[in-house]
Amino acid sequence: MAAIQTVDIPHFATLLVEVDHSQCHVTFNRPKKLNALSTELLQEIIRLSHWLHTCDEIRVVTIAGAGRTFSAGFDLGNLTSATVGESPRTSADLGRLATEALTNVPQLTIAAVHGHCVGGGVVLVGACDLRIATVGATFVIPEVDLGIPLAWGGIPRLVREIGPALTKELVLTCRPFGAQEAKDIGFINRVVEENDLMNHVTELARSLAVKPLFALRATKQQVNAVMEEIAGTGRSANDADSLVYAMRDPESRQAMARYMEQHK
Repeated sequence: MAAIQTVDIPHFATLLVEVDHSQCHVTFNRPKKLNALSTELLQEIIRLSHWLHTCDEIRVVTIAGAGRTFSAGFDLGNLTSATVGESPRTSADLGRLATEALTNVPQLTIAAVHGHCVGGGVVLVGACDLRIATVGATFVIPEVDLGIPLAWGGIPRLVREIGPALTKELVLTCRPFGAQEAKDIGFINRVVEENDLMNHVTELARSLAVKPLFALRATKQQVNAVMEEIAGTGRSANDADSLVYAMRDPESRQAMARYMEQHK
């Protein structure tokens, strides 16, 4: 891939970032950890998003996962620890900040989902403007089984995408759902064959990148503004408090211990 010379790409430890003319291709790059969303990866999503605000040349961003899955969700190894020098609440709020940062980049974003997409990975996919998944992709929101509420602004995002009844069902039951169901309920735009995912995503990105920039960005801004009126994510700043409480609640901690034992 020939990167354009006018864009100075920052170094990332957990993300692969490539720029091809007006397209930016981002890959979660923790394949041995199934692209689990560590605090470092979330911090790098925030840094990537800030950098994208400076890149007028880039019109479309694609987001995929390296290896055999899109993302296994929040890294459970980070769940009970905070970064040195940070309060537990600051650490707990990092996912919301990353999701908001990704939502608010000026470029159009396209999620390319394969394999498993779990918990916080589902929320990040919901933060993207367009979503394509392979026929074998599986989604699951296991937070309640872990003894914690779905955070990161996931509830309002799901409510405005699929409605309140389905949000309650999928979040409360923690049942997996496939790509075709995700499309049927309006969460995914397209379902494609396993080997065709990146071809479809790249072609969609290419077709959008040649359209007039003002119209692209104005459309994204208008749709996002309407969605905020339907179910705003501003109140989600309190999600971190719920996570911190859950980490101290005895029943929640027991549920988390059982889940982690079952999913070693």
